[in-house]
Amino acid sequence: MNKQDKNNRPSNFIRNIILEDLKANKHGGKVITRFPPEPNGYLHIGHAKSIVMNFGFAQEFNGRCHLRFDDTNPTKEEQEYVDAIMEDVRWLGYDWGEHLYYASDYFDRFYEYAEQLIKIGKAFVCDLSPEEIRAYRGTLTEPGRESPYRNRSIDENLDLFRRMKAGEFQDGKRVLRAKIDMASGNLNMRDPVIYRIMHVPHHRTGDKWCIYPMYDFAHCLSDSIEGITHSLCSLEFEDHRPLYDWFLDVLEVECHPQQIEFARLNLTYTILSKRKLIRLVEEGVVSGWDDPRMPTISGMRRRGLPPAGIRNFCERIGVAKKESVVDVALLEHCVREELNKTAPRVMGVLNPLKVVIENYPEGQEEELEAVNNPEDPSYGTRMVPFSREIFIEQTDFMEDPPKKFFRLAPGREVRLRYAYFITCTDVIKDEKTGKIVELRCTYDPATKGGNAPDGRKVKGTIHWVSTRHAFEAEVRLYDRLFEHPHPDRAAQDGRTYMDFLNPNSLKILKGCKLEPSLKDLEPGKVVQFERIGYFCADSKDSRPGSPVFNRTVTLRDTWGKIEKRFRKKNNRKQA
Repeated sequence: MNKQDKNNRPSNFIRNIILEDLKANKHGGKVITRFPPEPNGYLHIGHAKSIVMNFGFAQEFNGRCHLRFDDTNPTKEEQEYVDAIMEDVRWLGYDWGEHLYYASDYFDRFYEYAEQLIKIGKAFVCDLSPEEIRAYRGTLTEPGRESPYRNRSIDENLDLFRRMKAGEFQDGKRVLRAKIDMASGNLNMRDPVIYRIMHVPHHRTGDKWCIYPMYDFAHCLSDSIEGITHSLCSLEFEDHRPLYDWFLDVLEVECHPQQIEFARLNLTYTILSKRKLIRLVEEGVVSGWDDPRMPTISGMRRRGLPPAGIRNFCERIGVAKKESVVDVALLEHCVREELNKTAPRVMGVLNPLKVVIENYPEGQEEELEAVNNPEDPSYGTRMVPFSREIFIEQTDFMEDPPKKFFRLAPGREVRLRYAYFITCTDVIKDEKTGKIVELRCTYDPATKGGNAPDGRKVKGTIHWVSTRHAFEAEVRLYDRLFEHPHPDRAAQDGRTYMDFLNPNSLKILKGCKLEPSLKDLEPGKVVQFERIGYFCADSKDSRPGSPVFNRTVTLRDTWGKIEKRFRKKNNRKQA
């Protein structure tokens, strides 16, 4: 478990850095962070960690967080992704206010900085092909070789760069490279490319530009232009930090932000590579970016995961320097914790079995009071209809039950949730198949509300819906998309992560019987089907009066049990 600071927040090295900077009045006592996604795909749970961290630190220290789109590669970027990213960030509970930016906002300034590098002899136009540049770069054990174009004059470099901008050359014909050190032990410092030619229209600037800056160049300058104080990046950018600092040291900039790296999120049973997620979409493995099995924020939203549960998960896993894998059971636990407090309870029968209560008057019906959420009395109660014929779950009856089966069986009495005690008296089967199609029962009128006045107890309580009042709905049982906890690690011997797809990641149940209060459930609303799990009215396929339900998460909580054992063990140690 993470250590706590004096305000009961998880202590971590980034918070400690910020606290030390504030103590020293570094950056004038300001804390300005940013979340800089590329608009070339949808955000996933890994991005959620970065969002929660960047916006969270800004809120904690009375600063601000910018939303900035790193839109420097027009071949992969679309307005659809921009819109989706903004929706996701807002849904998670954060607002950037007036601080919405795009790297493309700074294209003119980037160009000026590039010319500045040329004028001080720190950049040159190179005619080597991409393949030749890679060959000249060297290896981790061998130094690179200088480009034959490295010593062009400043005037020649300026002329060629301006002609690149004017569109005189084809894609890949020339690039602008920083002039640093081809013998550096850090490959990123071996005269990296900072501009390339791309005759592709940009989704915001149109055909104005045919040269575009590379990420390493645009990233640090965008941070500097915006006055970012703490530039939080995933650990993969640690080797890029010397280049980040080099650009800002060499160029005449007003602000030099501090880049700090943290370990990215890795989750069991999950793929978080954007390239691999795109493949799942393009090959039709999933129905789209918002498929409820996807680890995308839009997919989790459609599945019914609450933003508060996701934020809590991101806060609980903390911030670390070392890569690790988080058990997806913790995410599910955080979701259950939140939904347990907020989701209304309802009754739904997924695999219905008809029950006729023979001594209940024919034609009679009544309404029984049911609790909406036992965790919060303010949710109040609702009335559910009851009649002579009801549906129960097929799994709540066994003709020849084992010893510890406490639900309905021949001659056995059980409690109907919020209703009466019933006893099974007869089993009706299909003559051809022998399948059980109906049960005959009797009820005890004195047990209304689920309690016996004579004090007798029953061990089993089952849920139900009235056949006369229930409506039929489609329910989709979503499960983990991959069978293996580490699909990337397991991929070897010619196999890929695609070989570990879970064939049972989606089961569609037709003819489910649900209580009538659910018929007009608002799309996106999550409820708990008592004894079954949490379900969400699908935001895409639900229609007025005809909702489709997605399983958000089951009721079983393996992480909760692990955490309980951990706490017991700690308590024994402390004792």
